[in-house]
Amino acid sequence: MSLQMVSTVSNSSLLQPGFSLLNFNGHVFFFGQKGWPKRSCPTGVFLLDIKQNELKMKPAFFSKDSCYLPPLRYPALCTLRSDARADEYQYIIHGGKTPNNELSDKIYFMSLVSKTSKKITFQCIEKDLGGDVPEARYGHTINVVHSRGKSMSVLFGGRTYTPLAQRTTEKWNSVVDCLPSVFLIDFEFGCCTSYILPELQDGLSFHVSIARDDTIYILGGHSLQNNTRSPNLYKLKIDLPLGSPAVTCTILPGGISVSSAIVTQMSDTEFVLVGGYHSDNQKRLVCNTIVLEDSKIEIVESENPEWTPDIKHCRMWFGCDMGKGSVLLGIPGANKQIISDANYFYILRCKGAEEDKEEELITQICSQTSSEDAGDSAPFDDSEEFCFSAEANSFDADDADTYNEDDEEDESETGYWITCCASCNIDINTWVPFYSTELNKPAMILCSSGAGHWVHAQCMDLSETVLLRLSEANVKYFCNKHIDLNKGLQTPQKGMCLKKPPMKPLRKKKTMKLSTPIKKSFLRRLFE
Repeated sequence: MSLQMVSTVSNSSLLQPGFSLLNFNGHVFFFGQKGWPKRSCPTGVFLLDIKQNELKMKPAFFSKDSCYLPPLRYPALCTLRSDARADEYQYIIHGGKTPNNELSDKIYFMSLVSKTSKKITFQCIEKDLGGDVPEARYGHTINVVHSRGKSMSVLFGGRTYTPLAQRTTEKWNSVVDCLPSVFLIDFEFGCCTSYILPELQDGLSFHVSIARDDTIYILGGHSLQNNTRSPNLYKLKIDLPLGSPAVTCTILPGGISVSSAIVTQMSDTEFVLVGGYHSDNQKRLVCNTIVLEDSKIEIVESENPEWTPDIKHCRMWFGCDMGKGSVLLGIPGANKQIISDANYFYILRCKGAEEDKEEELITQICSQTSSEDAGDSAPFDDSEEFCFSAEANSFDADDADTYNEDDEEDESETGYWITCCASCNIDINTWVPFYSTELNKPAMILCSSGAGHWVHAQCMDLSETVLLRLSEANVKYFCNKHIDLNKGLQTPQKGMCLKKPPMKPLRKKKTMKLSTPIKKSFLRRLFE
């Protein structure tokens, strides 16, 4: 395992506990900030671009036929495929907290429509369910199981607000455990059925769930009623015959008492458990390897990364699975950073360098976010950001009418998609924003050599500070190829030194003593 720190250079304040990460074809997308990112991205979905240990966020768009999707925190996420081995998939999003601190009971399907170097477009569709519809909740999990050629989604756990009739003025926003019911959801027919199993006595939240074929394993989790973290390991087996589904539960030995842990998938049968909490004030700094084979599960302690002192001594940490054996971890920045709400971020890579090059594996794991519940939290101060500003509207999906793929060829004449130097690697098909000032075009700077020509700021290794200074000031700039000309202009020509005769020292004059009459006459003539 390797742990590497990354610095956030754009929209870093959006990365708060409760966020989710979506992995589409190896590209990681951020979803679920605490409020609408005014002047950043109305959709609330960003592409995470990590280059040279810097994390940047590029806003994404929604298609015209997409529904409204608020930025949800602590939702349940999983991937849904038409077949267990299909390449195309979409994400299921259920529940979570809204920026107004309300709980959602809606369920959404999100899929990637198109991705170019200039624009990333998603489609989001809300699904209507009938039958035993699960109530609004957060901190739960959802998985997809496959049995007898059919597939269903399984939802379990979570927390919800106390019923209105039981609320008091002092505890208006208090939460309780959801009933330990297991929900089977058939998206093909839009129906939902709940099951009460005797083995599941307590409600759980912020647990871990791993699905393989027709079996789901539930590990850990926190119970508010008992204030405990369950040491039990539950095995749910779902059989999907032609008639009614059959759901059975078995309690297995070898569980781990942990909550808010993160699971990342290493292979088709191997997973790694990272992070979490033993108690409210004790982090779990041990990693475990989970192997699923032949309807059996094995959990063993694995190699631990070299945790930094900041991670060891911080009280809270949070994060999410990035896919491909990588985890994004965050810790509070406290007073060590200029921005008060800024956080430090690390990427934990559980695979070796050679394993990282392998093709993307099929994922059937719930991407449960990691962070302890904020408890009785008040509504967010920035909830008024639902009113978009003019700058935010510039990212509206309706702007898609002005986008034309043919424009990419026309823009080659403007100099954006050129080879500006021998080492230029700016490609229209692979380019992503590098500076925070870039939106959909590379930053350019004019070289003053001759008639002048445009070069890419990234190819010239210009820092963002230098780029802004050159852009604001009307000064001459010379690229790396013509830097010698720049030096010649700036260096003054040598001239002959003029020899100046040394100044002679002034002689001290002798003073004459004059009589008073002479002195008065002299002064009289002097002023006439």
